[in-house]
Amino acid sequence: MSEVRTARTYNQNHVPREYTPGRRRVSIYVSWSYPAEAGRNPAELDNRFSTMTEVRRVAWPAYEDPKWSDPLQFQQGIAGSLELFFWAWVPFQQFVEEVTGHPVPVYQRIDQAGFRTPLDERVLADTDTLFVFGLDHMVTGQEARPEEVEALRAFLGRGDACLVLGPHHDVGASDDLAVRDVEYHHHGDRLVPRQQRFATYVRGLMQGLAVPVENRYGLRPAVREKNEIAPLSTVRDLDAKGWLEGVTNFNFHMHLPHYAVTTDESDVIHVLARQPIDTSRPHPFTEAGNTEFNMFLWMPPSGERAGDVLLADSTIFSSLFGGDESLRRFWRNLVTR
Repeated sequence: MSEVRTARTYNQNHVPREYTPGRRRVSIYVSWSYPAEAGRNPAELDNRFSTMTEVRRVAWPAYEDPKWSDPLQFQQGIAGSLELFFWAWVPFQQFVEEVTGHPVPVYQRIDQAGFRTPLDERVLADTDTLFVFGLDHMVTGQEARPEEVEALRAFLGRGDACLVLGPHHDVGASDDLAVRDVEYHHHGDRLVPRQQRFATYVRGLMQGLAVPVENRYGLRPAVREKNEIAPLSTVRDLDAKGWLEGVTNFNFHMHLPHYAVTTDESDVIHVLARQPIDTSRPHPFTEAGNTEFNMFLWMPPSGERAGDVLLADSTIFSSLFGGDESLRRFWRNLVTR
């Protein structure tokens, strides 16, 4: 990827991108309220992001460079860990811009300065592929409004539209504290609390758009030699558009959601890729006999919906969790088809 040679800007309105035949315009929409997430009480154990100090302690010495550890250069509270997301999305943004020729804006439902950006024509008018990252904690109450669902329905009425939904994990949904503790030791990430429930906003979009999926659990993928994530189990016969062409694996993350299909109608949605689970660590999902979880799903066009709907977790597009040529091939497929 090419080196960034311009200065960063902030506090400016998006400049609409002109339509270019054969070159998709990609946008990212983060469903959180930044102030609500950053303002969570660090004394609360559950349903919040880590502070940067906690990240440094757990990941030591990975973030001991002054650019991360010096409080005069980088925020040490929850806001600091939120900024890590933005750092980690940059390689994906750069890659997509090189492939498509268009910059990739990142919108937030409510940003650092308190500006609210609902999903409407300001976001959708110059977008061909929209990623919605469901990173809002449920306790912050980010509800999808009916007019946003209608705006997305109109967007998907375009034959060239693609909507990628990424509701994040749902850890600790059980009221049984012992079950929550089993889940915690299964994924093994000391930065994730016993309960961390995400994606009220994307769940609302899915309900409004009749996407028959629920995000459940936070499951640890199986790994092979050199701690590389195990290959995906793919269903190539159902992948008519070639979303997974040349793709064997995504990137490793300790707690990934299972996208449970909630309909028995097999032609509505296709599970194109499943991820093997680390069965050496107990979890209620594996104790029920499951060895894989649903990782990548596709809803082909149907009825008045001419566009595609995909489901893939936001961690797949983050450099925090590594990546290889297979992952970059997946990125290219998503933004060129």
